[in-house]
Amino acid sequence: MFNVFSSINFEVIFQLTMLAMIVIAGPAVVVLLAFRGGNL
Repeated sequence: MFNVFSSINFEVIFQLTMLAMIVIAGPAVVVLLAFRGGNL
């Protein structure tokens, strides 16, 4: 169990986290502009 955690590549986790933030931020910006009444 501990060997699995120690073998995890943190660079991959960091890249996946960045990718997840970008995927979430995309629609979030559109929703924010929609609520503010801004034109796309």
